[in-house]
Amino acid sequence: MQEFDKSISFDGRDIRLKVGLLAPQAGGSVLVQSGDTAVLVTATRAKGREGIDFLPLTVDYEERQYAAGRIPGGFFRREGRPGEKATLTSRLIDRPIRPLFPNWLRDDIQIVATTLSMDEDVPPDVLAVTGASVAVLLAEIPFYGPMAAVRVGLVGDDFILNPTYREIKKGDLDVVVAGSPDGIVMVEAGANQLPEQDMIEAIDFAYEAIQELIQAQRELIKELEIEIVTPQPLEEDESVNAFISDRVTEDIKQILSQYDLDKKSRDEALDEIKKTKIEDVIAELPEDDPIAVATAEDSKAVGKAFKSLTKKLMRNQILEEGIRVDGRKLDQVRPISSRVGVLPNRVHGSGLFRRGLTQVLSIATLGTSGDAQDTRDDLNIQDEKRYLHHYNFPPYSVGETRPMRSPGRREIGHGALAERALIPVLPSTEDFPYVLRVVSEVLSSNGSTSMGSVCGSTLSLMDAGVPLAKPVSGAAMGLIKEGEEIRILTDIQGIEDFLGDMDFKVAGTDKGITALQMDMKITGLSMEVISKAIQQALPARIYILEEMLKAIAEPREELSPYAPRLLTMNIDPDLIGMVIGPSGKTIKAITEQTGAKIDIEDDGKVIIAAVEAEKADMARKMVYNITRKLNEGDVYLGKVTRIIDIGAFVEILPGKEGMIHISQLAEGRVGKVDDEVAVGDEIVVKIRGFDQKNRLNLTRLGIHPDEAAEARASAV
Repeated sequence: MQEFDKSISFDGRDIRLKVGLLAPQAGGSVLVQSGDTAVLVTATRAKGREGIDFLPLTVDYEERQYAAGRIPGGFFRREGRPGEKATLTSRLIDRPIRPLFPNWLRDDIQIVATTLSMDEDVPPDVLAVTGASVAVLLAEIPFYGPMAAVRVGLVGDDFILNPTYREIKKGDLDVVVAGSPDGIVMVEAGANQLPEQDMIEAIDFAYEAIQELIQAQRELIKELEIEIVTPQPLEEDESVNAFISDRVTEDIKQILSQYDLDKKSRDEALDEIKKTKIEDVIAELPEDDPIAVATAEDSKAVGKAFKSLTKKLMRNQILEEGIRVDGRKLDQVRPISSRVGVLPNRVHGSGLFRRGLTQVLSIATLGTSGDAQDTRDDLNIQDEKRYLHHYNFPPYSVGETRPMRSPGRREIGHGALAERALIPVLPSTEDFPYVLRVVSEVLSSNGSTSMGSVCGSTLSLMDAGVPLAKPVSGAAMGLIKEGEEIRILTDIQGIEDFLGDMDFKVAGTDKGITALQMDMKITGLSMEVISKAIQQALPARIYILEEMLKAIAEPREELSPYAPRLLTMNIDPDLIGMVIGPSGKTIKAITEQTGAKIDIEDDGKVIIAAVEAEKADMARKMVYNITRKLNEGDVYLGKVTRIIDIGAFVEILPGKEGMIHISQLAEGRVGKVDDEVAVGDEIVVKIRGFDQKNRLNLTRLGIHPDEAAEARASAV
């Protein structure tokens, strides 16, 4: 393909699409550039593998340290496994593009986005999302596109399109919206308790801008004389579907209308029907029977047809009767229960949240600034994270067995969503200098575990005594859409997520939204429906919040007795080296003597942590004494370190010692130094002054008894 550039003037900033220059053997490739940020996005298609009954789409976002002019650390001096930021960006690309491929496509598709250059103003993630659409179009893969994404910020009362990192940090909103010609397909947002109406206006503002990018892609493809491959419905043999529908429709309807069945009982009943009335019957058919032939050629035909029929009947029940499989109304929340302090107080805080069959145990841990997660190797401006939320989803939570692995993309994504939901209500570092980690263990899953994690996290942080500005709750909204018929579901459970069209998670306080995430299984949704879903989530969030507050109305006043007690102080940054000492000798000695953990920041802020307040105070005194200015006349309790003929050396502070001349050891004449002091003795001394080399001269003379008593009392 010949080289071709297209520049889009987009709200005062140019976005350049360059094709034909890089990656000529990829199915489609585009270099998307804005400012000094440049992302190469490729899309490649390969023949599908035998036996695959799903779309094998892989999306990878790659970060290179050279993009920011850095060399990786470590022994190998090359990039290692993707960090959290890269994983979340991969998900950000995957989520809006996946529903735009036809459901019959089984070819292997891989989208790779690589940040080749990055400045401090333009985030690469939204460029990568739009680039993925361009690359797919160039690869001529069947696709309900084009698709594009923009970011919207809010500074003051003004929405900002594709804000810089600084504007995002300064503002009250960070929302990424992706859309197709049919509507919005993905929303990812973090907000500072933003009212629902403001969030709706931000999404609408974003979708208007998306239309420009969609049109620009159409023009680019037309100029390159490439045809957009619009997916066509795949003709299927309906004989198996009809065979199954005739035999089990009424049975499935009956099961779906038994509202008292729990998830396990319903699944078992459906499996029994499939086996006895379908699979066993087919097994008795002659080998040349058309149904026997069709199911023999496609071993998964029965399972697909049965699932499709179940999905259709469940959705019809909701559309026609307004009743869900558990008997709830469309806007009704499942039963809620909340507990705090469910674990021994060795754990700093714990909260158990249950909504229906979904149960999440969240555990909060308080740490010091040294526990913050260093993110400086990522291609973003944030240096460290002081609040971490980790989400675990073990197989037993859905009654399954499988190998336990390290966290996958789903776990990382759900953890990040819950983390984003709590950040706006956390106390400032000045008011509460702890680093916070919450781990949410999903103990049982039947829909909306991420929002269960938000609720459990709030409970555990309040139980730990973290002074949250406001408690946060969350609810997941669903959607059933058949033609023009649309039903929005509040608090979806597993089957409604699995067989529905949308998973729309909304978290926030009684004041406004703090986090929002929407994923679609259809090709787009109108702003009218988006607005209704956000508004319908509000009473659900408030109800859940009220139920949570029955367990704990406000943060505990006292921390767990096993949580570290923090003391903060400020020292002259020039004296940091003195506290640390040669090879860390001084600070190690303080830690060994007190058991306290000491973190020193570059600006001279010292954070001292110890489980016992007395130990923390002891360490604080030691740091203070090391860094305090020595003045003539000050009185100290010191230790004799060595003796010479003309006097004794006394360490009055760690690393600081002076000499007492023999004439200053006692009133009257002293024959030998050993007659008055011995090595290891603790004695009270006063600073006489400093010699020409700034060495300390000490004395034991002229010390008032009150001064001596104070020196002994203040000594560590």
